[in-house]
This record gives sequence, C-alpha cells and structure tokens, in this order.
Amino acid sequence: MRITGLGHAGMFIETVGGNIICDPVMGPSFYGSWFPFPDNRGLDWEKLGREADFLYISHRHRDHFDPALLERYIRKDIEVLLPDYPIDNLEKDIRALGYENITYAPAGEVIERGELKIMITPLRAPSDGPIGDSSLSVDDGTASVLNQNDSHPLDLEKLLSFGKPDAYFTQTSGAIWWPMVYDLPQDAKQNFARLKRDAQNKRAMFYIEKVDAPHVFPMAGPPMFLRDELFKYNGFGLDDDSIFTDQKQFIAHLKEQAPQYDGQLFVPGTVVELDHADMTITQTLYTDAEIAHVFDEKWEYLESQRASRQQEIRDEEASRAGVIAPDEMLATLKAWWEPLLKKSRTIRLGVGGCVRFRIGDLDMVVDFPRAKVREYAGEECIYWYTIPADLVSTNIRDHEIDWSNSIFLSMQFHVGRSGKFNEFLTTFLKCLSVDRIEYVENWYSEQTDQTEDAEVGDWVVQRRCPHLRADLTKTGKVDDEGVLTCSMHDWKWDLKTGKCLTTTGHPIRATKVDEVTDAALRLGA
Repeated sequence: MRITGLGHAGMFIETVGGNIICDPVMGPSFYGSWFPFPDNRGLDWEKLGREADFLYISHRHRDHFDPALLERYIRKDIEVLLPDYPIDNLEKDIRALGYENITYAPAGEVIERGELKIMITPLRAPSDGPIGDSSLSVDDGTASVLNQNDSHPLDLEKLLSFGKPDAYFTQTSGAIWWPMVYDLPQDAKQNFARLKRDAQNKRAMFYIEKVDAPHVFPMAGPPMFLRDELFKYNGFGLDDDSIFTDQKQFIAHLKEQAPQYDGQLFVPGTVVELDHADMTITQTLYTDAEIAHVFDEKWEYLESQRASRQQEIRDEEASRAGVIAPDEMLATLKAWWEPLLKKSRTIRLGVGGCVRFRIGDLDMVVDFPRAKVREYAGEECIYWYTIPADLVSTNIRDHEIDWSNSIFLSMQFHVGRSGKFNEFLTTFLKCLSVDRIEYVENWYSEQTDQTEDAEVGDWVVQRRCPHLRADLTKTGKVDDEGVLTCSMHDWKWDLKTGKCLTTTGHPIRATKVDEVTDAALRLGA
C-alpha cells in the first residue's frame, strides 16, 4: 500500500484493489481565510484525478470538501464513497457537482472490492461536522490504515473491530476560531490558547494510545492564514494567543510523551509505503532543506506565501454577494430564522437569552426565549457578534445552512459573551434548515436517558457524558478537587454540585462512593 500526502487532510491511497483520493483541497477555504500548510499547489493534480478509482469526502467542511478542485480534476464517473449521515446535505452537494456513481457506506460495515476492504465510521452528533464527520479504514492485505482526520469517535471498540492499523492518520491541531476572536483581555486570550493547545494534545494522545498503531501521522491542519488581518494567528500566534500546533511540534510532543510510537511528518508530497508494519518514507514535492525551512523558519515561509497569494484572496472577495440593505437583511433573516426558532424548543431553552448581531449597519437581536428576530432595542444580551455585511449577504444569497462552515471558521468576525460558552447557540447557527433543526431536537431528546451509573475514581457518576455520551469509565478522570474531566473534548464538571464548568446546562449526576455505601448500609440496617 502506498499513501501520498495531498495537504491538510488530503491523501491518495494506492491499494491492490484501487486508488482512493481522500479530502482533496487546495482552497482557499472559509472566505479566503484558510490555505493548506505547506503549499500543495505543486502536486500533479491532473495525474491524481486521472488515477483515482474512488473519491472519499469525510464531511462537508470546506477544508475537506473543495468543489472547485473536484470540478477541475476529479472525473464525474468516479465511485464516490458516501458516509451514512442522517442528513443528506453532503450527498446533495456531491450530486450538485454531477457525481452520480455513489456507494452508500452503512455505518461500521465493510465494503469489499476484491482484496480491498473499506469501512467508513460516521459521527452524527450536532457538534460533529456538524451532523457529519467520519473516519476511513482501509485494508488490502498488504497493510491496514486508519484515516481518522477530524472525527472524534466515541465507540473505539467498534472502530477498531476492523483490525489494528499499521499506520494511523489523525488531526492533532486546532481547527476552530476560539479564543482569538473573543472580546477578552490579551492575557486571558493567551491563557485560553495555552489551555486549548494542551487539551488538543491530550485528546490526540488519548486516541493514539487507544488505537495503538506503530506509525502515527499528524495531519488535518494547521492551516495558513494569509489575509493581512489574520496573519498574526498562524501557529501559536505572534502574540502567543493562537491554538495551531503544527505537525513537527506535535511529533516532538509525541516523542516526549510516548516514544514507543513512530511519529512522522505527513505533508504534501510525502509518500508512505507500507508492507504491514514495515515502512519506507520518501518526499516527492519538497527537499529536506525546503521542509526544514517551512517548519524551522515558519514566519519567513508564511511571509513568502502571503506575498505571493494575495490575488487568490482578491478573487474570493470579488465572488461575494453585494451587501444587502439593512431593512432587507433583517426581513430576510426574520423570515428564515423565526420558523426554525419555533421548532427549536430545546435549543431556545438552552440559549436562554437574547443574542445581538451587528452586521454592517444592521443591529439586530435574536430573542431565543420568544423565538423572535428584531432590531436591537438596548436589551441585555448574553452574546454579541460583529460580522461583516458582505459575509452575511453571501450566506443569504447561497442559503448557507451552516454558518460555522463559512463565517465562523473564517475568523472574520468578533464575538463577546457574558458567562460561559453556550453550545446550544453555536448548534443553532450550524443548523439553519428544517431537517437539521428537527434532527438536533430529536437528538437532544434521546440524550436524556442517562439512567446507568458507574464508578469513576471515588465517585459514582452517570456512565454517559452529558455532552456527547462518551463512556466516562473510559474517558473520565476525577482530580483531588472532585472535578471530572472528559478527555474526549476536555469538558469539566464539579461533581460536588453536578454543575458543568465548561458551558451552560449539561449537569451531571454524581455521588461520592462512600456516601453511596453509607446509604446502602443504612437501608440494610
């Protein structure tokens, strides 16, 4: 088996049963904000598209799904491997490009093409993708690999039932906008950024140790930010307030924490040849000196990229919609969002207040308790966003149902809040369609069954995490202060009160073990 790095989460897997091109992206993505790091334009995309037998898109985020690249390089009769998602947005996107040869991959079932075995493991929670993220397992008899990319599967036993991989490809870097865009003091931004980088490292290490593959390849980020106003957020940031650990930095962390695993760079042009656990690595796009320059003189490399790629940014800006007048924009958002709010009882209760949006000359409020969109009238708000009007106008023109997959991942906005992070608000802004809202409301309802308890440390807690139902006997750890941390997403709870310390809502049921024992003894007496 041969695996070639295509940049970001992209890879080209050559097997005895056919070649799979996975998540090919050149970008820029998210309103011209994200570029693959390092530059991947020098790859022979014509050859890759010609020789691919299967196309796999893990999810519809634009750093994984690049319609322009697919249109230009990937033939329309290719067999598309489609994850089994509850909402058909990705399928509609694929079909809109003219792809009809689609193989639906039932969750966790093996697809066979001669000696080639393939399994796609989809995730379906509101925060995954959202409503769509997946991993790809591949075995052709010569080697087995797991391409986990951005997904954070909860049921690792089912995932690994495919077999222990010889090589493991997974996200280790940040791929979100927090905390750089928040209205916070600089020292708070720096502290939050360090906490986020640490949490990302811990989560990556959790998966690496569970998967236990001998060879580990960090990928799926970080991006390059080449817009002038975002340039300072590359890597850890010029002011140490950013969250993007690069591949070489994580490999050093892996070597320090778990030297039994062989961490290797996987960048555009990296070629990994596997014969079961035996591996050779070559580079077809960059010299060793060029790779050293990319990582060891990163800011100089990024400056050269910024200087040479401004036309791509200008082209993206020229493709945006004209700015909609404030009255028309308010009326359009009111007609679009209010029917969704009325269907969103759990979300409205979870948000529990008003959210202000300053969009160019429009100053509006989304009143979640009352399911109303109206002009801002001085009311107290729990969140407040400032977003460029041309971005919102373009989302309206395109009827973009996932504002995370557009505006928020672009980082071209600012936000403030009173209180903790509110997951219900971000979920609403990811789910701006009837089918998404209805799915999410049903999903939240199903999460209310938390009847099974288990011991974690000196505590008896509900077995399933209130966030995404991870098994806390496997992902939970309690410190000396009685704070439970779920390693899946680094959410925390004060077990003495049951209160979630990470966000609004999501309380946990918990009792000290000795209190449970004392109660049982009293009943027995």
